[in-house]
Amino acid sequence: MSARVALVTGSGKKRVGSVVADALARRGYAVAIHYRSSAAEAEETATELRKHGVEVAAFPADLTDETAVKKLVAAVLARFGRIDVLVNCAAVWKSKRLEEVTAADVRMHFDTNALSTFLMGQHVGLQMAKQPDGGVIVNIGDWAEVRPYLHYAAYFPSKGAVSVITRTLAVELGTRNPRVRVNQISPGPVMLPPDLPEAEKRQAIDATLVKREGSPHNIAQAVLALVDNEFVTGVILPVDGGRTVFAPE
Repeated sequence: MSARVALVTGSGKKRVGSVVADALARRGYAVAIHYRSSAAEAEETATELRKHGVEVAAFPADLTDETAVKKLVAAVLARFGRIDVLVNCAAVWKSKRLEEVTAADVRMHFDTNALSTFLMGQHVGLQMAKQPDGGVIVNIGDWAEVRPYLHYAAYFPSKGAVSVITRTLAVELGTRNPRVRVNQISPGPVMLPPDLPEAEKRQAIDATLVKREGSPHNIAQAVLALVDNEFVTGVILPVDGGRTVFAPE
């Protein structure tokens, strides 16, 4: 049984979560992969991570369901015995004009992005508080909560809530065990859709100060930095190439 265990939500598919899981596996962490419905892809990811010589297991769960979250945490603990790092990567984002947004759209985004982050942070965090060495939680937000762009009116409020959840859990869990830390990464353009028109891709890149697209590896680097630095908690860290502070228009 590994001395260190990481649970990464939304890490079954080949997206940011799987890259974060890979970075942690390379660091020697046993990895609990979470997926909702992509079982085959999750097992492919698990097979790749095992090449790093660590124990890996995949766990299904609907993170909007509190009972499912409790069962997920219990299953990971039963398999690995502890959870040292939690990275909340599971998310959904859908574009829709404000005129077409429904209450169901808003609830879906809040349930998947905000509620799931809270429930995972709550139940994993309370377990970490019982561990002498504590643990580290890293949530994934979005840089554009501070400067929203068009056609994501149902999405951005849910990501804005993640920032408040991050600070709240940092206080709640840190007062229970000072070795539990909670931080957030707010990515910029790190994984542009492959079918994005070239003009829109160029616009997104030009809107950064570094004038290039980021990658999921940049997010993984930031996760490792937040895991390593024992004097950082309650922080919202943009990893966005300067997009938050730069307004070219």
